[in-house]
Amino acid sequence: MKRLAPIVHRTPLLTSHTTDNLVGKNVYCKMENQQKTGAFKFRGASFKLMQLSREQLAKGVITASAGNHAQGVANAAAKLGVKATIYMAEGTPLAKINATRNYGAEVVLTGESFQEAYRASIEQQLVSGAIYIHPFDDYDVMAGQGTIAMEMLRQEDRIDTILVPIGGGGLISGIAVAAKHVNRNIKIIGVQSEGASAIHESYHSNMVKNLSKVSTIAEGIAVKEPGKLTFPIIQEYVDDIVTVKDEEIASAIIYMLERNKTLMEGAGAAALAALFAHHDKIKSRHCGVIVSGGNLDIGKMSEIQILAEQLHPIIEKSYMAL
Repeated sequence: MKRLAPIVHRTPLLTSHTTDNLVGKNVYCKMENQQKTGAFKFRGASFKLMQLSREQLAKGVITASAGNHAQGVANAAAKLGVKATIYMAEGTPLAKINATRNYGAEVVLTGESFQEAYRASIEQQLVSGAIYIHPFDDYDVMAGQGTIAMEMLRQEDRIDTILVPIGGGGLISGIAVAAKHVNRNIKIIGVQSEGASAIHESYHSNMVKNLSKVSTIAEGIAVKEPGKLTFPIIQEYVDDIVTVKDEEIASAIIYMLERNKTLMEGAGAAALAALFAHHDKIKSRHCGVIVSGGNLDIGKMSEIQILAEQLHPIIEKSYMAL
């Protein structure tokens, strides 16, 4: 946390009486959508690059990403003058692709999901000799993400539960270890999309399950396989994992836009969606919610509004008519 403090934003904790009243809890949203590059991933990428020697950095870095890790690595690499090559799925939102290129990274689009892009990047790494910066299955990356929990608990020490979106598990692994180190009684609840629930299924069956395909508007957490390093940590430190529907994620995006005038991407909205969907089962007085990112492709807003309209248990009809 001391090493990252000079370069990362200390993102705010957002509170809302409306939200508190809806769920019957004091809610604190950790706004990592306001982090540099628009997502928490800048933390883990920066800390990982800090661990590399000059000789390693001279070889360049390579990774695969759903978009936010790409921008985090690209920005961190640019600050160090390091060549970065990023593999991304062909369906990655244009906003994330363009932002990654604008940081100076080379972007290679391949495959229909993160897993295909990941395999292609691993093959290229063997050829190029560049240093691989894994988006989640790396202890240094997890440690960087864990600084979010340390910040949250300094901003509000009454937090007793933290809801965290899960893709490959790097974010929740770092947060769970950090939070339990501060207070072992804090509950950590993970959230996955129903259409990309590999870790949810693995966690509740106590055996690793890989998915043949994923489908969700939350492309940032659309991961087919649990991380080899993250999953054992999740098993040990995470108290529960729940899922949310795309309609619930869409509703949360619209709600935050309407009530708090702030933009969340699908993955960033997952934890808030889970609070709305499962609040009656979540025993908490002071509940932290990780808003992990805000890099939403604005061209998807009409699709999101349509999805939200199918459900919107908390959104006024008037907003949906806009």
